[in-house]
Amino acid sequence: MALLERRIGLLFACFLGLLVLAAARAVWLGTVKGGSLANAAASQQVTSPALPARRGTIVDRKGVELAVSEPADDVSATPYLVKNPVRTAQRLAPLLGKPADAVAQLLARRNTGFVFLARSLPADRAAQIDKLHLPGIDLTPGHVRVYPRQTLASQLLGSVGIDGRGLAGLEYSRDSILHGQDGRRRVVKDALGQSINVRDTKPARAGARLELTIDAAIQDNVERVLAGVGQMYRPKGATAFVVDPRTGELLALANWPRVDANQPWTAPPYASQDRAVGFTYEPGSTFKAFTVAGAIEDGTVKPDTAFNLAPQIQVADRTIGESHPRGPVTLTTAQILAQSSNVGAVTIGLKMGRVRFDQWVRRFGFGRRTGVDLPGEERGLVLPVAKYSGSTMGNLPIGQGISVTPIQMAQAYTAIANGGILRPLHVVRRVDGRLVPEPKGHRVISQRTAQELRQMLEGAFAPGGTASEVSIPGYKLAGKTGTANKFDTATGQYSKSAYIASFMGFAPALHPRLLIGVMVDEPQTNIYGGVVAAPAFGSIASFALPYLRIPPG
Repeated sequence: MALLERRIGLLFACFLGLLVLAAARAVWLGTVKGGSLANAAASQQVTSPALPARRGTIVDRKGVELAVSEPADDVSATPYLVKNPVRTAQRLAPLLGKPADAVAQLLARRNTGFVFLARSLPADRAAQIDKLHLPGIDLTPGHVRVYPRQTLASQLLGSVGIDGRGLAGLEYSRDSILHGQDGRRRVVKDALGQSINVRDTKPARAGARLELTIDAAIQDNVERVLAGVGQMYRPKGATAFVVDPRTGELLALANWPRVDANQPWTAPPYASQDRAVGFTYEPGSTFKAFTVAGAIEDGTVKPDTAFNLAPQIQVADRTIGESHPRGPVTLTTAQILAQSSNVGAVTIGLKMGRVRFDQWVRRFGFGRRTGVDLPGEERGLVLPVAKYSGSTMGNLPIGQGISVTPIQMAQAYTAIANGGILRPLHVVRRVDGRLVPEPKGHRVISQRTAQELRQMLEGAFAPGGTASEVSIPGYKLAGKTGTANKFDTATGQYSKSAYIASFMGFAPALHPRLLIGVMVDEPQTNIYGGVVAAPAFGSIASFALPYLRIPPG
């Protein structure tokens, strides 16, 4: 009996000890560790995820949507809350568009509290997942960027990263206004990880609506024309633009090869670049218009000033000839421009002098950024007068030895087209319905000089001109062809096989409403601007003039 009592007493003592330990543990957890445990529980049950703002829409000048944001969810999992990873994976995989085995492997990661199953899943499929009420599976609302016109103006528009931030083009440069302001959401979950209370504590504010000066119809036509150039001449790349010279509005800005804006990673970096602002090249004969412009404005020459020109001209150690051999001729300034005479342009440049020539080059904006509202603009390269060699004035007046961008050439030619005013070009027209003020310009040449230049540039389309095969019934055209050797950095000399074929022109000639430029990088089957680029100008103008209801003239 005594032994039994001792055993009962010992058992009671053990139970009492355990009870004391449990009580002490409870006191310690409730007092010393109470605050941290409460915070841990709250962190698992209450979260405050960001509520992504809807990114602003980008439209053309007529409201055609070029970039939009559509609802999309990120799908994630808390693996240790998933009861049956294999079964859950089988139900999720068809909606995620992934193999069930791959999803199961993610769900089996019991040593982690969070794993992404999919990013930016379309809203319709996300809604189907939500209806499954799967333990441990969460949906985070967001948006995915979509480009309805796919390749249209893709290099201009740019792209957006998975985090909703702009990576390139207008998406990058205007990210601060397109992105909007993210909100905040409070989510309370039960022990199984299911949401039992969802409340938006701070509403998201959508990004601004961006209206461009671009006209989608003209842009599409320009891209189709460049695609034809690419198919026929197999160049490395090509760029074209259409500008209203009266306002500086870009109606189209296109690059070839085309890039699908919804899948930019499929294109090489070269194709993704907006070459209108980021590509520098030696312009060749299209630059002769500015050599002549400066000389006329200075009074060095007049349109009818005649020059007796030898077949070649010697400048220091360099001999400059024509693109096609000829004998001695007498040409006026106007004929030199119309026939794109190298000897004549160099003669005019030498007559003007290196100092005044350099001043005119810089006055037309070369050697510095234009200020166009697009990212990635290069400044080009203009040699200082102090670094001229003896033969430099045999190069520069004909557009060799100087590096420019297509957008610089566009801006400089608008000064000829619009009566002498150099005005920065722009592509953003309205922000949230508010009209963006047009950039102010400044006069670089007189109205008279600009008019005389336009009349002289009509000669390119006249018999004997470098673009004489291009015409549009009812319209007088003006412009300038260019064929320039590319500099080969490997040999330190101008290439014998790599050229830039280009054309700059406007219509109607006397009162221009459109300025159109085409640059083709390394065409293969023909190198001349009059053959490669001028017909592309004609095709673009043939569409744009009647489309915009510009009367013949």
